[in-house]
Amino acid sequence: MAKTNDHNWNTYLEQFLKYLQYEKRCSSLTTHAYQTDIYQFYDYIQEVYGAIPFYELKRLHLRSWLVQLMQAKRKPETIARKLSSLKSFFRFLNRRKLVDINPTTGLYPPKPSKRLPTYLDKNSMEQLLEQLTFVEGIEGVRDKLVLELLYQTGMRRSELIHLTDEKIDKARKNLKVLGKGNKERMIPISEQLLAQIETYQALRDHAYPHKIAIEYLLRTDKGEKLYPQFVYRLVKKYLTLVSTQEKKSPHVLRHTFATNMLDEGADLNTIKSILGHSSIASTQFYTHNSIEKLKQVYQQAHPKGERE
Repeated sequence: MAKTNDHNWNTYLEQFLKYLQYEKRCSSLTTHAYQTDIYQFYDYIQEVYGAIPFYELKRLHLRSWLVQLMQAKRKPETIARKLSSLKSFFRFLNRRKLVDINPTTGLYPPKPSKRLPTYLDKNSMEQLLEQLTFVEGIEGVRDKLVLELLYQTGMRRSELIHLTDEKIDKARKNLKVLGKGNKERMIPISEQLLAQIETYQALRDHAYPHKIAIEYLLRTDKGEKLYPQFVYRLVKKYLTLVSTQEKKSPHVLRHTFATNMLDEGADLNTIKSILGHSSIASTQFYTHNSIEKLKQVYQQAHPKGERE
């Protein structure tokens, strides 16, 4: 390999980001996350070791960064994601002969904490969707529709934001969403949810005619396309009214959907398809909640169970 004095990481990072975008077909959010992780590593190397070209980086440099992240009390899941970004980056460089040795080989992240997914119980969901009073008009209809869509379909926040009118098949009662890796999947919806969508569309088209060229289903109060923080604040506002648990993000409703489907007897492969998981291992994550629930039922009902 011809060694160069070019210490400008931007050249190689730009090539990598284009590879992610055009060959791997990663979403803009995923690509940005890779970019952020790699720049953070670069800043650390610059600060601690000075200007080191790629071909001189060794495993000890990366290990010291991982130690620094752990000392900063970053979550194991966060560290694992950052290391995964670097592994992908250096594999890319190695395949293109820009580095002779991949310094991430043999590096492993700390074991993630085994936390159960946070979800709402049925009483909380009943309060949220059946008992709460939403404001009259388009904003109240939209807020309830956002909650219903997240809970009834298990879609991700980004999938909700990018849902368009043309992706709603009213005849077949399903939605087509664009998930991770730009993979599309179909999600069935109920007659009741379809009616809510149509009610909102009528109000939206009257309130915001020709506001956006692409007919995104859901809009902000000003008729603009939704954005991540808007959805997060909306969901947190309503979950605060029915739950005291710490986590109140849109992903809690996705967890609630999956947990309830499992409790009602849906098989893992069906849940996997609806959620858009690439591996059944991700879906099996939700079986832990059901096991814990079974333990609670046993302890309360069985003669030898431990009652409070």
